Amino acid sequence: MLITHEKWPRTAQDAEAEQERLAGSVDVSTPLAPFRYIAGLDVAYAIDSSRVAGAVVVLDADTLAVEDMATAVMDVEFPYVSGLLAFREMPALITALGRLSVDPDVLVCDGYGIAHPRRFGLACHLGVLAGKPAMGVAKTAFVGQAAEPGIQRGEAADLVHGGEVVGAVLRTQLSTKPVFVSPGHLITASDATRLALRLATKYRLPETTRLADQLSRRALAGA
Repeated sequence: MLITHEKWPRTAQDAEAEQERLAGSVDVSTPLAPFRYIAGLDVAYAIDSSRVAGAVVVLDADTLAVEDMATAVMDVEFPYVSGLLAFREMPALITALGRLSVDPDVLVCDGYGIAHPRRFGLACHLGVLAGKPAMGVAKTAFVGQAAEPGIQRGEAADLVHGGEVVGAVLRTQLSTKPVFVSPGHLITASDATRLALRLATKYRLPETTRLADQLSRRALAGA
C-alpha cells in the first residue's frame, strides 16, 4: 500500500494549516462498504522520544487472523504539540504501510478521527491520504463531553464537541473502562462504533490496536 507525501511541515503553524486545509476532504457521512482486510496501526516511542516505531497489522475481517504485518523505525523530526501528534507518527506509519504485501481496506488507528480540535486527527489524515475508510479508537478522551455509558458490553454514549457529535464513548467489555471511538474518513460514527465493538472480542481494545501495539513495541526493542 503506497502513500506518497512530498514534504512534512516543520513548524506547528504549518502543521495546523495543513490540517485545516485537508479537513475539508474528510467524509464521515458515507456508510462503510463490505471489506475483506482491516489494518491496525500503532506506534511505540523510545524512552527519550527520539525514535518511533510504526507498526501495521492486517487482519482478515471475518476471522481476525493475521494476514500481514510491517514495521518502520525512524527518528522523530517533529516536536510534541498537542493536536499535532500525527506529524510525529505519520512518517513511520506510512513507511510501514508501504512495506505491506496485503492491501488493507480499512484502517483502525490508536488515536482520533474527527474528535479533534480541527476535526482532523490521525485517522482523518491517514484516511484522506490513503483514500480509504479510517477510524480512531483511543484509550483516553481528547476533546468533547459524554455521559458515562452503562456497564454492559456494547453500551455507548455520544461524544459531543462544539455542539457536534464527533464519536462515541464505548464500553467494549463488562465493567471495563470505555474507549473513545471517532470516524476518520469514509465511515460514519455509528459504523465506526459497531466495528470497534466487533473487533474487541476479548479485551478492552480492538484486536487491531492490541496486536499493532505489541508489534510496535517489539520493533522498537529490536531496532
